[in-house]
Amino acid sequence: MATQWGLCGAGKISHDFSVAMKTLPAEDHQIAAIASRSNERAKEFAKKHSIPKVYGSYEELARDPDIDIVYLGVLHTEHWRVGLLFLKAKKNVLCEKPFAMNSRQVKELVEAAKENNVFLMEAIWSRCFPVHAEVRKLLAEEAVGEVKLVKAYFGSPQLHIPRSVEKELGGGALLDIGVYCLQFVLMVFNGERPDSIQASGVLLDSGVDESVVVVMKFSRKRMALCAFSIAARFQNDAVISGTKGSIKVLGPMHCPTTLVVNDKKTEYPLPEPCLPLNFTNSTGLRYEAEEVRQCLLKGLKESPRMPLADSVLLTEIMDEIRKQVGVVFIQDRK
Repeated sequence: MATQWGLCGAGKISHDFSVAMKTLPAEDHQIAAIASRSNERAKEFAKKHSIPKVYGSYEELARDPDIDIVYLGVLHTEHWRVGLLFLKAKKNVLCEKPFAMNSRQVKELVEAAKENNVFLMEAIWSRCFPVHAEVRKLLAEEAVGEVKLVKAYFGSPQLHIPRSVEKELGGGALLDIGVYCLQFVLMVFNGERPDSIQASGVLLDSGVDESVVVVMKFSRKRMALCAFSIAARFQNDAVISGTKGSIKVLGPMHCPTTLVVNDKKTEYPLPEPCLPLNFTNSTGLRYEAEEVRQCLLKGLKESPRMPLADSVLLTEIMDEIRKQVGVVFIQDRK
């Protein structure tokens, strides 16, 4: 039986997700419904992507008995509220990153998933890419010896995009793109909590972070360095340096197709999209969709590739970085 998906939000990422779905077998995945607060937008979206059911409210989607999993592609300031709506309606949820605005909200989502015995995953799609699977395999084999330093960079000029710069929309480099650098570090270090975090950054006039550099120390004299910016273009690569060599994930590190291990390069090409995409390499969203299907078939309540404990730790680290850099959102007040 095909996994029946319900899309919540008819924005750019939901478009790309729908296009990515077309690269997977129809007998495995079906988008059964689209919900948007605007019935018009939902209708337009459904027509473009041949989706049978259209809802002009999220509540209607939450009540649909035929939906196996909801993909939450709304603005991240809404993730907590809308996420709780679906979890309490006993719906499995794949929630776009960042999971929520702070660790308190994330813990509430995790708690709601457990209370209602449903599947929940933060859509850190990077973790589902073949490149990342290969990186995990190489690390398990100690292919580069003992890892001493992990570096991850992500810079993308997007000061012209309201959701990137406005505080009310949950703007800033950290929540939008820094999350990818930090999750990579946590993946390499197996979800270990850093012993120390030092962050320095510059803010926009709106009070959100424009550029941030983070240094983390882990046990056994291991370190990580992350830099991210919404003002400058970086190479967007990630490097794992060990006592016997290095692993380099070429940019874009958050949706990679090229891996270099001790100067040996391997390509992992993506399928071509059937419609124009909004974001880089978006047909790679197919990997997280398939990961979710496999988890549901096995009766799992979370993904081993992106466990909920990793999401909680990731958000706790981001809370600490924001504290050090001086970014406060309205959601931080209880």
